[in-house]
Amino acid sequence: MGTIEVTVYTSVWPTERMEKVVSAIENIFPGLIMDIRGDRIDAYNGPDALKVFHSLLRKQEILDTARKVMLRGRSGDSFQFQLNKQAALMGIVSFPPLEEPLGSIHVKITGGEYAIDWLAPVTENGVPVKEIDLLGQLEAADV
Repeated sequence: MGTIEVTVYTSVWPTERMEKVVSAIENIFPGLIMDIRGDRIDAYNGPDALKVFHSLLRKQEILDTARKVMLRGRSGDSFQFQLNKQAALMGIVSFPPLEEPLGSIHVKITGGEYAIDWLAPVTENGVPVKEIDLLGQLEAADV
């Protein structure tokens, strides 16, 4: 099992308030290290930044959708997807089909299919067939 890294970036348009865009990112991925430069935010961190996202996928009951989006965006050991900024500001995960007019939040997660299986496991009738304790396993591997 490799290292899990989370990278997020988004544009900040003149019609948007920087602090609201920062809040949108933090609502889904708290704990990211942010680099704010003019009209763009770049953020990154490790697997701990995924805890809230992991929880929201279950709370919103969108595991199947999330899994499809992640598998579709897979390339090598990473996968990418986009999130709606306005929904994220409200603490809601929403996967837009295309780049949005004001720009989406772009997410890249390195960690392979194991990370997908942890975030959005295979389900049966909407219930995960098997849950993985990814963070516990990563902590044990670091010892």
